[in-house]
Amino acid sequence: ATAAVAIAALGASVALVAAVGDDEPGQALRAELTAAGVDCAHLDVVPGRTAESLVLVDRATVTRTIVHAPGAAPGPLGARARELCATAAWVHVDHVGYSLAVDVERGRLSVDAGNPVDGLELDGLALYAPTRAALEARYPGREPIDAVRAALDEGARRVAVTLAGGGAMAADATGAWRIAAHPVAVASTLGAGDVFHGALVASLAGGHPLADALRRANAAAALSCRSIDARSAIPNATELDAALAGAPLVEGIVLEGSR
Repeated sequence: ATAAVAIAALGASVALVAAVGDDEPGQALRAELTAAGVDCAHLDVVPGRTAESLVLVDRATVTRTIVHAPGAAPGPLGARARELCATAAWVHVDHVGYSLAVDVERGRLSVDAGNPVDGLELDGLALYAPTRAALEARYPGREPIDAVRAALDEGARRVAVTLAGGGAMAADATGAWRIAAHPVAVASTLGAGDVFHGALVASLAGGHPLADALRRANAAAALSCRSIDARSAIPNATELDAALAGAPLVEGIVLEGSR
């Protein structure tokens, strides 16, 4: 949902295929997403509660604990949702959506792999986007740069890794790049990874090369950290373009041996 809000904020047309419960939080979420410009025609309402998380922040140690309450989950895609996924320029999924997108042409499919994704195969995937921790879990004992190379060797067309306070890195068949964290006064990092993915996908779908898309996503994610609620500080396209004037530059890195 937060990735979809980021895509809408940057001016792209985006629809969310998901499910909420038939409770007050579900109604509030639908209203919030609609107000943000996300097409919610395929946001199903199912009996039960909407999934929610309580985020506990320890300012002394600058750490957080997330207590998650599972809720409504989407069922098999209906005919209209399948048609939407078949005609979209890009389809972005998480660990829940991956199994529902088996029929999507993989050259248009990106995966938020911050959480474990059952049965994840990288061959032909348009974008594999793990956190550093998730990347290390898939390729234990390897440095991030070597793990990125391994993901490309498995067949991912693009790999983009968020490195928390260390910025991000990305690679494809044309090269590999690293970028430092964009400087910003941080109120909360909640949702920053989702904003990164949304801005990255919007940029790639808009024709930006991967290195440029990486820089835009890195800045957008940092700017979203100015608020505590993950969404209200997501920049629009004009604000992002202005921030890029002072943003860190991408640094080319070498991936030896990748195909």
